[in-house]
Amino acid sequence: MKLTHLPHRILNCNGRILDLSQPQIMGILNVTPDSFSDGGYYNQVEYAIKHAKNMILQGASIIDIGGESTRPGASVVAVEDEINRVIPVVKALSTLDIVLSIDTSEPEVMKAAMEAGAHIWNDVRALTRPGALEMAAELNIPVILMHMRGEPTTMNQLACYDDVVSEVINELKEKIVLAQSAGIQSDHIIIDPGFGFAKNTTHNTTLLNNLWRLHELGYPILSGLSRKRFIGEITQCSIAAERVVGSVTGHLLSVQQGASVVRVHDVEATAQALLVWKSLMSL
Repeated sequence: MKLTHLPHRILNCNGRILDLSQPQIMGILNVTPDSFSDGGYYNQVEYAIKHAKNMILQGASIIDIGGESTRPGASVVAVEDEINRVIPVVKALSTLDIVLSIDTSEPEVMKAAMEAGAHIWNDVRALTRPGALEMAAELNIPVILMHMRGEPTTMNQLACYDDVVSEVINELKEKIVLAQSAGIQSDHIIIDPGFGFAKNTTHNTTLLNNLWRLHELGYPILSGLSRKRFIGEITQCSIAAERVVGSVTGHLLSVQQGASVVRVHDVEATAQALLVWKSLMSL
């Protein structure tokens, strides 16, 4: 594993600024009934707002709001339902001093969310839905392009690689070219290797051990492995909510290799780990 210092890069999130020379914590806020770890916990607006405020107090600089579960076998969500889940929460949180990202693949959802006060588009499908590239260029906000093959319903059948690191890099490069061709600014692009999406445990651990190689693409990296199944398989922990230590360890290893953002369920534990790491780095 190669340790890498974070690149100095300022991300303008629709007027709110993130300094990506320091690792940023993205707190996960699933306003869904069926997400793999916390589905149904925060799908009422008042509970979602309370949880978001707690994550901010614990050290999150970004809140990632999702209205569609992307776990394997998850039900398809109508655009109108996704909007109804997400927008009230965005409006309630938009008055706070926090960056809001929206975990969606639907351009209509993202447009409504931005109008309500959101700042970043986080897309597990890397803007492949009809109209998504054009909408991202029109909205002129940062986008997170994640690597995945197929759809959540088919991705496990597509977890076949000769060289997972090189293939993920090359496939992300294709998404970046498409984004730039559509008019998306280079300094608005963040990349995500997509831990757990069309990848088995060996693929995920190989990617994590070689995350530093993604810097050859020249974009900030997001690492999102919180409570994922491969963490559970490594730690022999079948209950997702109990995979805290394994998740924090994986995110710390990501930051050591230059990940700019870590997307987490357990903000407080991650923040403590990063404080220790920063203290050691300053010696």
